[in-house]
Amino acid sequence: MSSISNHQERNVIRVQLKQNLVLKDMNESQFLELEPHLVVVDCPKGEFLLHQGVHSMEQYFILDGILKRVVTTQQAKEMILRFADERDIETSYAAWRLKTPTPYSIVSVTKVRVAKMALPRWVAFMDKYPAIKLAFEYEVMRLMSEIMAHTITLHLLDAPGRVHRFLRKHPELSDRIPKKELAAYLNLSAETLSRLKHQGKI
Repeated sequence: MSSISNHQERNVIRVQLKQNLVLKDMNESQFLELEPHLVVVDCPKGEFLLHQGVHSMEQYFILDGILKRVVTTQQAKEMILRFADERDIETSYAAWRLKTPTPYSIVSVTKVRVAKMALPRWVAFMDKYPAIKLAFEYEVMRLMSEIMAHTITLHLLDAPGRVHRFLRKHPELSDRIPKKELAAYLNLSAETLSRLKHQGKI
């Protein structure tokens, strides 16, 4: 972990933060206020940034790479709820507001770099700037709606339909997510996904 001011790539990181979908409308003074609270973390593939069931939560701004949000049952069965890449966020804001443990884990799908901060500190920052809080809460609601739509899709669409919907909704991710991860997200086996591709159905 490193503060942005001490990071050897700090200039690039500052540009990346200003492209983030939640932070992009902030002014320079707001960035200067926020920056000291952020730390930059590089994670290898498969690392847990957040564990399901904990109360200590952080806010993540993705700089490079892809994260996934995963729910694990007591029988160790996993369900991937969403993927997120550069300029996106990951958060457990709803759980924090409800004072409940995190209902999912956040895990790196690829090598990942994030800027993160303690969630209570992020909330305190937003409380000073209603426009930022409005944009963030809108994004949180949009993500929850997207996850709900995806869950419904798993029940209503056949295998090719699920794949086509993903390709339509997330064309930027289709070639970057390992096929095993994509198959799990779509509730398919990797073999089924490969067969559909070879048969020309996707």
